[in-house]
Amino acid sequence: MKIIQASLCLISLLLILPWIFAASSSSEDFDFFYFVQQWPGSYCDTQKSCCFPTSGKPAADFGIHGLWPNYKDGTYPSNCDQTKPFDSSTISDLISSMKKSWPTLACPSGSGEAFWEHEWEKHGTCSESVIDQHEYFQTALGLKQKTNLLGALTKAGINPDGKSYALES
Repeated sequence: MKIIQASLCLISLLLILPWIFAASSSSEDFDFFYFVQQWPGSYCDTQKSCCFPTSGKPAADFGIHGLWPNYKDGTYPSNCDQTKPFDSSTISDLISSMKKSWPTLACPSGSGEAFWEHEWEKHGTCSESVIDQHEYFQTALGLKQKTNLLGALTKAGINPDGKSYALES
């Protein structure tokens, strides 16, 4: 079971969407985004503790971890603009979808807002040269819908059923 969970988590983390944005020359310049998803079981297996969000146990599906600006050399910008703090009122229309698609598994249990705040402040503020706070979260939600990683793996015969898979398959 842990092998498939770890494999699914690794596949998710390695999923790179080659979104290259032409950014203006500023400290927030970057080359592309990583769209990072996580498998709840793998996250919980690798942490000292795991708590379900206050909205309940997440679905057995990949959840969004973040949308991370990156450089071609493997490094990434972080915490780029402390003057633009997370403001949940700017994403109030997205909260319901975010609770389903971008759940927090950190303890203590929460609504997800602290996780989203962390992702915005660490990664989102570095994407402001191309997208604002609302667009940052809306883009990640849209990518989750478009990629359907669990569906793609299931279609390929890879299921979260605790079985191991040969490398050749």
